[in-house]
Amino acid sequence: MKGLKVIKPGPLSLLQDVGRYGWRHLGVSTSGPMDRQAAAWANHLLENPYGSPVLEIALGGVELEAQVDTWLVLTGAPLGATVDGQTVPAWSRFCMKAGQRLQLGFAQAGQRAYLGVVGGFRGKAVLGSVATHCREGLGGLNGDGQALQADDILVCSPGLEAFDKALGAASRFIPDYRESPVLRLVVGGDGEAFAVEQRDRFFGSSWRISPQADRMGIRLQGDAPLAAPVRQWSLGVLAGAVQVPPEGQPIVLMADCQTMGGYPVLGFVHPLDLCRLAQCPAHHEVRFRPMELEEAQGDLKRFYRFFKHHEMNLCAD
Repeated sequence: MKGLKVIKPGPLSLLQDVGRYGWRHLGVSTSGPMDRQAAAWANHLLENPYGSPVLEIALGGVELEAQVDTWLVLTGAPLGATVDGQTVPAWSRFCMKAGQRLQLGFAQAGQRAYLGVVGGFRGKAVLGSVATHCREGLGGLNGDGQALQADDILVCSPGLEAFDKALGAASRFIPDYRESPVLRLVVGGDGEAFAVEQRDRFFGSSWRISPQADRMGIRLQGDAPLAAPVRQWSLGVLAGAVQVPPEGQPIVLMADCQTMGGYPVLGFVHPLDLCRLAQCPAHHEVRFRPMELEEAQGDLKRFYRFFKHHEMNLCAD
């Protein structure tokens, strides 16, 4: 089987598709891309079905050698990509021919880039998905949850005939990862049990991204910790939930989060704003503003409509 041979895998490069839905009741995390918008654009520009497997590249430092002629797209964090020393545009499809090498530098802004290929990369599906979850040992190229390693082959089909020219996303769709984002949050879970002044403090404060951040969750640091209500039992949680542990520094759960949690939940970050949070490096500042559930639902409908995502019922989980 041929595709792209891994010369340098980078710090953490993971095969991800739309995620592993329908198994949270058994304790299996959904996983999937941390920045679903950037991943969706990678597939969209290649005319792949929504959720086709892409490579999520944390920080950069990846080198790949093509064994087939095909088209690729690199979205997300800008990495200064080159093919045989020639610069290739970000957020735009480009062609590679067998024997050429794609070299990716390190992120100039943001944290994660997404590499897509015509037809999507192939991996061993586990519970209906190739999404890599290292902690649970699921997904990836061989189904064992391993990150990309040197000499691995990212299997894909030849696809040079698919297009005859490059095509990129309009500039208005490309985020500026240097900005400090304002993230929208739907108050929910235990939110109404938080004192009004605690909710006001959360929305009125700037929060810094802690170095303790990964695909499971992102810890926030603020000058005025929150006082959370007491909860005596655990409840189901999902990506976007904002937990407040006893020390008062919130945790935002991300793609690889657990399925149950005992900390009080203040609310839920807008699913599309999680994409922006996933691109924030340590010590970056973020703020939050409240929003209504109906607004978030409308945004998601437009998102899935734009990316032609009609076939999957994401509420099935």
